[in-house]
This record gives sequence, structure tokens and C-alpha cells, in this order.
Amino acid sequence: MVELKKVLTDIAKAIVDEPEKVEVTETVTGNDVELTLHVAEDDMGKVIGRHGKIAKSIRLVMKAAANTIGKRVTVEIK
Repeated sequence: MVELKKVLTDIAKAIVDEPEKVEVTETVTGNDVELTLHVAEDDMGKVIGRHGKIAKSIRLVMKAAANTIGKRVTVEIK
């Protein structure tokens, strides 16, 4: 079974300069999963990307991963 929190953590750690500061919180309500990604202030630009392209891509991958286990996921970047 896919653990969504770990997938998001691994993706974020691969992108940022300070992987030790990556933190993901998970809130589950029925089939809905809300993941909140916290990164270092200097790494926000790398996670969001130009015009939000990286953030959009991360959300797309997470939705595909959640779909394989029958869940709906939302990803917030703080």
C-alpha cells in the first residue's frame, strides 16, 4: 500500500537544499487526505517553481499515487 506522506516527503527532499528541514503533516478524513508540506524558507522557491510548475507537478504525482489506493489528496505548501 502506498504511504502518501512518505511519497511527498521523498519528493520534497529530492528537490530542496536542506532536506533535514522537510516536514509533512497528514490529516485523514474518510477517503480524503490533506498533506501539508513545510520546507525551509530558502527552499520555498524550489518547491513552488517558476509560475508554480513544480508545485503543480507535485500535486499531480500525489493525486496519481492517491488514486491507486482509492483516496483523494490535497497538498498544501506552507
